[in-house]
Amino acid sequence: MSVTNETWLTSLNDGLETVIGAINGVLWGQLLVYLLVAVGIYFTLRLGFIQIRQFRHSIDVLKSGKDVDNGISSYQVFCTSMAARVGTGNMAGVAVALTVGGPGAIFWMWVIALFGMSTAFIESTLAQIYKTKDVDGQYRGGPAYYMEKGLGMRWMGSLFSVFLIIAFGLVFNAVQANTITDALSHSFGFDETIMGVVIVACSAFFIMGGLRKIAVASAKIVPVMAIGYLAIAMVIVIMNITELPAVLALIVKSAFGWQEAAAGGVAYTIAQAMQSGIARGLFSNEAGMGSAANVAASATPNPNHPASQGFVQMLGVFVDTIVICSASAAMIMLSGVMDQPNAATGISLLQQALTSELGGWTTYFMAAAILLFCFSSIIANYSYAETNVMFLNGNTKKGLFAFRLCVLVMVMFGSVASLPVVWNLADASMGMMALINIIALVMLSKLAIKVIKDYETQLKAGKTPEFDRSKFPELDDLDGAWHPEGTEPVAATSK
Repeated sequence: MSVTNETWLTSLNDGLETVIGAINGVLWGQLLVYLLVAVGIYFTLRLGFIQIRQFRHSIDVLKSGKDVDNGISSYQVFCTSMAARVGTGNMAGVAVALTVGGPGAIFWMWVIALFGMSTAFIESTLAQIYKTKDVDGQYRGGPAYYMEKGLGMRWMGSLFSVFLIIAFGLVFNAVQANTITDALSHSFGFDETIMGVVIVACSAFFIMGGLRKIAVASAKIVPVMAIGYLAIAMVIVIMNITELPAVLALIVKSAFGWQEAAAGGVAYTIAQAMQSGIARGLFSNEAGMGSAANVAASATPNPNHPASQGFVQMLGVFVDTIVICSASAAMIMLSGVMDQPNAATGISLLQQALTSELGGWTTYFMAAAILLFCFSSIIANYSYAETNVMFLNGNTKKGLFAFRLCVLVMVMFGSVASLPVVWNLADASMGMMALINIIALVMLSKLAIKVIKDYETQLKAGKTPEFDRSKFPELDDLDGAWHPEGTEPVAATSK
């Protein structure tokens, strides 16, 4: 009987892996890549390449939004979104892109990041437009909210919330914890169970404190991890500065198949580079997935206009992919480890590059980097999920404590176990939430573009942009944060 049960469970697991694998193959191998590229190009054209025209202004907005008397500043929100974006994908993901798609994949990562900046602008602006206040006076918003308030489709927002909670709130946090314990176990021999308990305790300290404590922590952790990582990359670049022009030329040549033209198979080479680079770039910067928009809504903008947070999140996509991912690519390519017969794969390829250039001590540096990258992702991912749990519960805290306990259980589970079918389920959940969000973005893009152009018109006139809701009759019935004459909305109550 036990043998029969074991056989049945094995068959069920194999069946689930097959079905989920097929879903992910369609979502990430075909549908989402084309859709996200298409909407990125569409929004870029509609906004007149705003990511290039107003790039300097986006930096100014971020610098001016460091401190607020109440709520969460734009800078803290930027760091929280970067904590979730920047993770092992910026290290292992780049290595995978190079291994599968060759050097040309990096070029296509840059391209998709450029277009993705406009998509991030649209979704973050919409998150600000349709934000509301919870029972504690904290701003909440994101795709679920603009689907309900902007499209009148609460069912759509609820579906999005469920997928996000599964992916970011539960499974991805288990994955991050697993990455931490695996790295520390291999580097220092630490016991995975003990490390799991420590990670759970540290995670509980921040997530039990709510969104503001997470934002404050992210504002301290993210600059340290980003600057440290980029500093190491810069050292390697300087050590190999004479090779840099050749590496850049190789990236461009490989992107268009010029490097492989003599050997034939150019079309296949280009396709491999494009698919690998675009997929890994989208996975890294999350533009269009609707994840970062959840925390973008919580900002107290400066200037007092919904579009200001769009500038900030647009910059986040740039830093994630064009800066940090490029740093990883530079370290790998300049070291020459890809040309070695015993070249590793994944994050081990990056570690091999660091060791060959700077010595064995970089094993400890990588362990520290993974610890910071992954732990910051745990608390930031939780913040995304918290907003969606509250959305499902009428913007109240009902059930929030129980959900926090579930997150901590998953963090502990991920620290000591690995279950591939669960990770694949998370990818499928994230793919579905991205698909739902893209539909909503296209349907609401007319309003978002109108709001963004209102900001630019005021800026061009030499004014500090201020949002006047009377200019937007489509928002007359909105019971959100942007009330006429600066009146504050009444905090939500339990339904």
